[in-house]
Parts: sequence; C-alpha cells; structure tokens
Amino acid sequence: MNAIWLFFLLAGIGVAAAGGDVQKVTDGALKGAEMAVEVALGLIGVMALWLGMMRIAQEAGLVDLLGRLVRPLTTRLFPSIPPDHPALGHIIMNLSANVLGLGSAATPFGMKAMQGMQDLNQHRSVASEAMCTFLALNTSCITLVPATIVSVRVAAGSVNPTEIVGPTILATMTGMTVAVTADWLIRTYFRRRGRKVC
Repeated sequence: MNAIWLFFLLAGIGVAAAGGDVQKVTDGALKGAEMAVEVALGLIGVMALWLGMMRIAQEAGLVDLLGRLVRPLTTRLFPSIPPDHPALGHIIMNLSANVLGLGSAATPFGMKAMQGMQDLNQHRSVASEAMCTFLALNTSCITLVPATIVSVRVAAGSVNPTEIVGPTILATMTGMTVAVTADWLIRTYFRRRGRKVC
C-alpha cells in the first residue's frame, strides 16, 4: 500500500514538474493538511457525543439489554464461542458501534473480541471460523446512523449532509446479507469436506 501511495505522490510531482507548475503541488499539500485539521477538529465533537452516548447506554444497562436481545443470534453465528465468554460481549459492542457509524469507537472492541477468540483458538497460527465470521460482519456491518460520514460532510460544507442515510442503510444491509450468507455457505462447504475454512 505504501508503494502505491508513493507512486501516486511521485507521479503527481512528475506531472507537475513536466507542466512547469510545481507550486500547485505545494499549494495542494498545504491546503490538504489544512483541510485535514479542520475535518479532524470537526469530528471531535461528534465522536465525543456518540462515545458519551455509548458510555451512558453502557452504564444504564442498555448495552447489556441489547446484548441479551442479540445473544441468540450471536450464539448461532459463533457456535464455537461459549455463550458466557467475554468475546461475545466485545463482538456485540463492536457491532453496536458499527451500526451507529462509529468505526473509531468500534475498533477497540473489535481488537478485544479478536484477542478473546484467539484465546479460544486451538490452531493459533490460523484464524478460527469465529474470527473469519467476525471479520465478515465487522467489515460489512449494517449502518443505521452514519454519524462519522455525516460529520465529515458537515465539516466539508455539505448543503444536505444527511441525504446519505437512506442509501447507506440500503448498501450496508445488502453488504452484510451477502457477507453473512457467503460466510455460512463457505463454512458449510468446507465442513462437509472435513477441512478448515480459514
């Protein structure tokens, strides 16, 4: 990935130098850095709000309630994880944050979930089925409130920053359905042949 970005950077500088306008590269770099700071500062408020809401929900027991509601689903999706294992709680928290569009808040829960699943993994050099299923869910999770993207659009001066909510729900719902179905089909196929999926 670093090589690709380096290629783009050098190609841009080369094209600008060939056109005799290297100043545009400098101006673009400075403007991009300025915009990055503005967007990052704009995200602080939104992230603080939603992380605070998640904390309040956790303290009020709403997260535990959500966990109990979706536990039958998670135990079916992750049959190799014991129902009372902490990894299931971290998976639920990760998916909850992703549903709210808080990818940054979901990351720590995802890492803890992977650590918990690795503790249960009998073949530590190979990802377990539960890890593969979680990865599929994590990368394609339905997003009902794309808070981060809405805040980026607000920071960029969008006239209607929330117009992406409907298409986001549709796209992520489709992606998650395909990911879960593909994961189940692949696991079933390999199990019938007595081989590990991952």
